[in-house]
Amino acid sequence: MSASDPRPVTPLTFDRRTGRLDGATLKERLAAIAIRTGARLTEPFAHRGFSLGCRILGPALDPRETLVRLNEDARFAFPFGDPYWSVLLDRNYVYEIELERFLMNVVDVDYTFVDCGANYGLWSVLATSRPYGAHPAIAIEASSRNAEKLRRNAALNGDRFTVRHQAIGATAGGVARLSGHKHEAFTIAGADDAEFCEEVPVVSLDSLIDDGTLDPAGRFIVKLDVEGVEIDALKGGQRLLDADSVILAEEHGADRSHGVTRWVLAQPGCHEFVLDPRTGRFEEVLDAAFLDHIKTNHAVGYNVFVTKSPFWTERLRASSPAR
Repeated sequence: MSASDPRPVTPLTFDRRTGRLDGATLKERLAAIAIRTGARLTEPFAHRGFSLGCRILGPALDPRETLVRLNEDARFAFPFGDPYWSVLLDRNYVYEIELERFLMNVVDVDYTFVDCGANYGLWSVLATSRPYGAHPAIAIEASSRNAEKLRRNAALNGDRFTVRHQAIGATAGGVARLSGHKHEAFTIAGADDAEFCEEVPVVSLDSLIDDGTLDPAGRFIVKLDVEGVEIDALKGGQRLLDADSVILAEEHGADRSHGVTRWVLAQPGCHEFVLDPRTGRFEEVLDAAFLDHIKTNHAVGYNVFVTKSPFWTERLRASSPAR
């Protein structure tokens, strides 16, 4: 950017605790109001249409970074007007309430957070922050573009979590072909996928034990957000699952057969839990049909908690109700 360019270069900052927006031009303040209004209007519909509104607004905005203060010890950056993350400008919005509730119920537990498909690293930022217990974390992201933003967020928070640019698969070795246009929805490409964008080295969850990244004697919370390869990722994490771990896997609302859950329930010793909006508690899933009333929106994903660990099973059963 030239010295004569009048556009601001410092980040626009937003504090979710107070609602204060600093460093914004008048146009950006108006855009932020429009974004917040759009987020609240679309919230009853799982924010369907919100991303489209941001994309319509985008060409009118100068390239600018938004730096959001999530709590007193967590900062998270993304491009201003980002169609996915700009919903954080609505202070009432809670991202992935089931994980938020669970992590706040286990602040006292000594665990390592493993963030697979980390995107820009929101959960790695939060899990390593003091209000969440300041736990060690490893963030793994397949997209090189996302990994760049992920490293930025690690740096903003004192490089307190490790970043790895890799894809998660059933076995370690080789490469995965990544495709897609939206940073929040990259998928593993087929051989003839016209949207193929890059090749990424593949690791498995168990290979994190083999290479010394994780100590099998430790305790882990593993988040899988791997866009359709959840079962492969779980297959590649059998030893980690046999350790003292709980793995969050996505059950997509469009899958009415509940394929991930059917696979989990067929594994000896596996327990699955899901946050039930009717009770506000983590309820054990004993039959895949239980998810029929949970997965009410076909356009979004739902986190289920998978574990063989007596410790994590008890903590899920004992978690306080969501408010």
